[in-house]
Amino acid sequence: MSENRKDSWNLGGHEFTSRFILGSGKYSIELIDAAVREAGAQIVTLALRRANEGGVANILDYIPEGVTLLPNTSGARNADEAVRIARLSREICHSDFVKIEVIHDSKYLLPDNYETVKAVEILAKEGFVVMPYMYPDLNAARDMANAGAACIMPLASPIGSNKGVCTKEFIQILIDEMDLPVIVDAGIGRPSQACEVMEMGAAAVMANTGIATAGDIPMMAAAFRRGIEAGRGAYLAGLGRVREKGASASSPLTGFLHE
Repeated sequence: MSENRKDSWNLGGHEFTSRFILGSGKYSIELIDAAVREAGAQIVTLALRRANEGGVANILDYIPEGVTLLPNTSGARNADEAVRIARLSREICHSDFVKIEVIHDSKYLLPDNYETVKAVEILAKEGFVVMPYMYPDLNAARDMANAGAACIMPLASPIGSNKGVCTKEFIQILIDEMDLPVIVDAGIGRPSQACEVMEMGAAAVMANTGIATAGDIPMMAAAFRRGIEAGRGAYLAGLGRVREKGASASSPLTGFLHE
């Protein structure tokens, strides 16, 4: 991809050039700084309940001006709770963006697609830019799109696991079939995994634990940026074919000099 070529994407009427989003979870000032400076994050999520627990540092004070704040409904166990948290977040954060998380499964922390659809429908009608976190299922994704979702955010693997793209085939179906941006969320633990989903055609990647638990946070954030850019470039360039059987010489077998 040419350096002069603008590769932006749109979300809820807002244009972004970075395809890395910092997820909520393991927060530190170093992590936020690295995500913005080294990974180029233009969107940072914020778990409202965590931000309001009190303490010396207010995480809102460390998110630079110009970075889009994405409150999420972490902790919601059903649609009603998610809607209540979203409305509160708009009053506190002055942002119409909201990531919907509805999870009542405390063991595997898998999202409830059914309750998520209900929350999306209510909040979209109220003017929110709704970004639903979901288990990758095409029927549920279509329901969310019809309810007014601005994008689809399928999990790659369980939250915080760093296991990579365990749901690859299902995510590819969403990328192929949905007209909305597909942002791969949860479980991306390595730059190579971020590169992989970008090669598949994802619009963006959300990550947190993979960077937050690294030995060198700024270096890992920079590595994620390069991985995402490489994957996006490969997708735009058009990946080369794969031969299932046999081999194919990269150079022709004719025209060699003979002794």
